[in-house]
Amino acid sequence: VMNKIKVKLNRSGVREMLKSAEMQSLLAERAQAVVNRLGDGYAADPYVGKNRANVSIHPETAKAFRETYKENSILKALR
Repeated sequence: VMNKIKVKLNRSGVREMLKSAEMQSLLAERAQAVVNRLGDGYAADPYVGKNRANVSIHPETAKAFRETYKENSILKALR
């Protein structure tokens, strides 16, 4: 018989961890790997939102924009 275990997260602590410099660095590293797979014409922009760090990957050139529009290249590169 298993006992019921209750876990209560420290919301402000979790939020702080998700916004930390370490998390930002990890996200930037992973985003750069995706940008490298995509090739020229793409960029990654990190930013810190209300609750967590984020990275936006987007096309910067018309060619990359068309490729993303027609082939969904950013989503495919995330796999």
